[in-house]
Amino acid sequence: MSTHVALLRGVNVGGRSKVSMKELRQLFEDLGYTGVVTYIQSGNVVFDAARPPASPAAIEKRIADAFGFDVAVVLCTQKELAAIVERCPYPDPAKVHVMFFNRAPAKAAFAELDAAAFGADEFTVGRKELYLYLPNGVGRSKLPAALARQAPREATLRSWRTVTKLLELSQR
Repeated sequence: MSTHVALLRGVNVGGRSKVSMKELRQLFEDLGYTGVVTYIQSGNVVFDAARPPASPAAIEKRIADAFGFDVAVVLCTQKELAAIVERCPYPDPAKVHVMFFNRAPAKAAFAELDAAAFGADEFTVGRKELYLYLPNGVGRSKLPAALARQAPREATLRSWRTVTKLLELSQR
């Protein structure tokens, strides 16, 4: 049995792509997973799998069939999430967000961004993630949108608080 985290992109944001967390938990249970837990309303699912989980594309299809819209899904294991937390390069995690991907991002795509254009905001490319240091908050920053334009379609952003809570839930 292994524990995994599914991160859905754009769920319950701005009145679009509304998904009941109860229905989302049921969908994951119907896929054969156990111990399914959701965290907040933005599409964070922690689950246990007796065998390797379905591909992100297979889960995306099930979500589209069940809810009637397309949602990108990023999957990671509990061990991968723990490593992401451990590798955080910034000393003040309260000001950090993480952008998750299903595979390693092309570093060259992000090298083209002019760091000076984003003031105090910074980012660091990880293995299958980007760390964003946003000292003035995510709401005032133009960096996440600029990075998202360069990122794969499934890229999804989570606050450090959400990342660490998901890690905690996955260690039950």
